[in-house]
Amino acid sequence: MALQIYNTMTRSKEQFVPLESGKVKMYVCGPTVYGYMHIGNARPVIVFDMIRTYLEQLGNEVRYITNFTDVDDKLIRKAEEMKTTVAKVSEIFIDAYREDIEGLGVKPATMNPRVTESMDLIIEFIKELVDKGFAYESGGDVYFHTSKFPEYGKLSGQNLEELQFGIRIDVDSRKEKPEDFVLWKAAKPGEIHWHSPWGEGRPGWHIECSAMVREFLGETIDIHGGGQDLQFPHHECECAQTEVLTGKPMSNYWMHNGFINIGDEKMSKSLGNGLLVKDIRQRFKAGTIRYFMLSTHYRNPLNFTQDSLISAEKSVERISLAESNVKHRLELAEAGPQGDESPQIKEKLSAIMANFHAKMQDDFNTPDAITAVFDWVSLTNLTLTDNAAAPGDLAALLEAYAEMNALLRLTDEQEKEVASEEIERLIAERVEARANKNWSRSDEIRDELSGMGILLEDTPQGMRWRRK
Repeated sequence: MALQIYNTMTRSKEQFVPLESGKVKMYVCGPTVYGYMHIGNARPVIVFDMIRTYLEQLGNEVRYITNFTDVDDKLIRKAEEMKTTVAKVSEIFIDAYREDIEGLGVKPATMNPRVTESMDLIIEFIKELVDKGFAYESGGDVYFHTSKFPEYGKLSGQNLEELQFGIRIDVDSRKEKPEDFVLWKAAKPGEIHWHSPWGEGRPGWHIECSAMVREFLGETIDIHGGGQDLQFPHHECECAQTEVLTGKPMSNYWMHNGFINIGDEKMSKSLGNGLLVKDIRQRFKAGTIRYFMLSTHYRNPLNFTQDSLISAEKSVERISLAESNVKHRLELAEAGPQGDESPQIKEKLSAIMANFHAKMQDDFNTPDAITAVFDWVSLTNLTLTDNAAAPGDLAALLEAYAEMNALLRLTDEQEKEVASEEIERLIAERVEARANKNWSRSDEIRDELSGMGILLEDTPQGMRWRRK
């Protein structure tokens, strides 16, 4: 089947056809770098990384760009609070962001343009809008004429008549109309600023992405993504200022992930219920956080609780254990003849993988794709009950899981751990105790190792250990 994507612009699923066969141009709005990443920020980071990866698995070359907003009101206030410069604030939190995304198993973007490094592009974009009559200067500020773009509101479902009654629009006497939005802001005394045809100042928020998209991806791109909260006004304004200038669609597919709620309440800084990713990563592995994010469809709201992460952790442990067990069995069988997979395993794995890809091609339905992973776990555990399982079957099981995990990244490929001398001594003592049927001592050692964070597994092929 062909890949179907839900397009926010048309409010329907559409077959994905890139502008250029085999190549995808994708832009996702990045962070304003004035603080640490919270769990709400992590959702689009994981979701659009997954989408990018699946597009690559389908054979596309993906140019994936996400920006850094490294100057705005929030950064200025943060710099004042920290008694430092805006540039130093942005560096601190860009480094923290990169550490977090690596800790979440997310690949770096193709490019991370910054506002402060794109100022010439932004000023030129605004100048073109002014020269063509789509924007106007007022008191050192520059505003976009929303009335010059009759389709303003088409992405979010807003309309100018509603907006003219003040819905979500700040009243400002410098604007010709209340719904007009700022492209360039005159600098206040002492603020960071750049020179422009309209005086010293800095960009408004929406203009940066339009300038970057045009410069680094072109006038029309394949996919523009971000959180649901960006649909209006940010993406709506991007769409208006780009399309009125180019006369072309800014993006053929607009994608938005749903909100994260904390205890059934929408997360927001004003409520004080934001949870930092760097703190969550101290307790939970990347695969657990990814499982939690991907076990709900990206367009649906997601409720965050501590219990939900603990449940995700247990689910990942089930998957990891099955993967570990089949790897262990295959290592023991490697000395013997390998052979091909049996027709029965081949047929069952083929059905699992077909289902996995069918779900992914249905607007990236990761919850059902994860169900296919658990079908693989069931087949793996059933196969392992046969002590004479063929090496070819074991290898085929691992190959199928590797393909699914390359996308979901629920478990990590780790080097085989080496036990310390103390662990080895206790394991050897326990083996001897079991051989002598000294069950009480065997249980004592198991408990002692458990207290050290070591789990023991007695298998038909011998005793194995792993860290909790």
